[in-house]
Amino acid sequence: MNLVEELDRVPSQYLKKLTKTDELWEVRVTVGSNIYRLLGFFYGTNLLVLAHAFQKKTQKTPRQAIKLAEKRKHEYFERKGRKR
Repeated sequence: MNLVEELDRVPSQYLKKLTKTDELWEVRVTVGSNIYRLLGFFYGTNLLVLAHAFQKKTQKTPRQAIKLAEKRKHEYFERKGRKR
Protein backbone atom coordinates (compact mmCIF):
# COMPACT_ATOMS: atom_id res chain seq x y z
CA MET A 1 0.00 0.00 0.00
CA ASN A 2 2.90 2.36 0.64
CA LEU A 3 4.04 1.97 -2.98
CA VAL A 4 0.63 2.98 -4.29
CA GLU A 5 0.62 6.01 -2.02
CA GLU A 6 4.20 7.17 -2.50
CA LEU A 7 5.23 6.45 -6.10
CA ASP A 8 4.29 8.68 -9.01
CA ARG A 9 4.14 5.68 -11.34
CA VAL A 10 3.17 2.43 -9.63
CA PRO A 11 4.33 -0.76 -11.39
CA SER A 12 1.49 -2.80 -12.88
CA GLN A 13 2.38 -5.73 -10.65
CA TYR A 14 0.87 -3.67 -7.78
CA LEU A 15 -1.78 -1.49 -9.44
CA LYS A 16 -3.63 -2.36 -12.63
CA LYS A 17 -6.74 -1.07 -14.40
CA LEU A 18 -9.29 -3.83 -14.88
CA THR A 19 -10.61 -4.22 -18.40
CA LYS A 20 -14.34 -4.48 -19.11
CA THR A 21 -15.25 -2.68 -15.87
CA ASP A 22 -16.55 0.75 -14.93
CA GLU A 23 -13.03 2.22 -14.49
CA LEU A 24 -12.07 -0.09 -11.62
CA TRP A 25 -8.48 -0.56 -10.53
CA GLU A 26 -6.98 -3.54 -8.73
CA VAL A 27 -4.37 -3.18 -5.98
CA ARG A 28 -2.37 -6.39 -5.67
CA VAL A 29 -1.01 -7.41 -2.27
CA THR A 30 0.93 -10.53 -1.32
CA VAL A 31 1.48 -11.44 2.33
CA GLY A 32 3.48 -14.63 2.70
CA SER A 33 1.76 -17.18 0.50
CA ASN A 34 -1.58 -15.33 0.58
CA ILE A 35 -2.67 -13.12 -2.30
CA TYR A 36 -5.17 -10.31 -1.73
CA ARG A 37 -6.88 -7.97 -4.15
CA LEU A 38 -8.41 -4.59 -3.38
CA LEU A 39 -10.74 -3.11 -5.98
CA GLY A 40 -11.22 0.62 -6.17
CA PHE A 41 -11.66 3.68 -8.32
CA PHE A 42 -10.20 7.14 -8.61
CA TYR A 43 -12.00 10.18 -7.25
CA GLY A 44 -10.27 13.06 -8.93
CA THR A 45 -6.66 12.54 -9.93
CA ASN A 46 -5.04 11.63 -6.61
CA LEU A 47 -7.57 9.77 -4.45
CA LEU A 48 -7.99 6.03 -4.90
CA VAL A 49 -11.15 4.90 -3.09
CA LEU A 50 -11.03 1.21 -2.15
CA ALA A 51 -14.45 -0.38 -2.55
CA HIS A 52 -13.90 -4.11 -1.97
CA ALA A 53 -11.20 -6.55 -0.91
CA PHE A 54 -10.92 -10.32 -1.15
CA GLN A 55 -8.39 -13.12 -0.97
CA LYS A 56 -7.56 -14.27 -4.46
CA LYS A 57 -7.74 -18.02 -4.95
CA THR A 58 -8.18 -18.27 -8.73
CA GLN A 59 -6.57 -16.67 -11.77
CA LYS A 60 -9.67 -14.71 -12.73
CA THR A 61 -11.13 -11.89 -10.64
CA PRO A 62 -14.59 -13.05 -9.50
CA ARG A 63 -17.36 -11.27 -11.41
CA GLN A 64 -19.33 -10.90 -8.16
CA ALA A 65 -16.43 -8.95 -6.61
CA ILE A 66 -16.33 -6.62 -9.61
CA LYS A 67 -20.10 -6.05 -9.49
CA LEU A 68 -19.94 -5.24 -5.77
CA ALA A 69 -17.10 -2.75 -6.28
CA GLU A 70 -18.97 -1.11 -9.19
CA LYS A 71 -22.13 -0.86 -7.06
CA ARG A 72 -20.19 0.79 -4.23
CA LYS A 73 -18.57 3.17 -6.72
CA HIS A 74 -21.96 4.31 -8.01
CA GLU A 75 -23.25 4.73 -4.44
CA TYR A 76 -20.14 6.76 -3.54
CA PHE A 77 -20.65 9.16 -6.45
CA GLU A 78 -24.35 9.49 -5.66
CA ARG A 79 -23.47 10.52 -2.10
CA LYS A 80 -20.92 13.01 -3.46
CA GLY A 81 -23.61 14.47 -5.71
CA ARG A 82 -21.94 13.89 -9.02
CA LYS A 83 -21.44 11.28 -11.67
CA ARG A 84 -17.85 10.04 -12.18
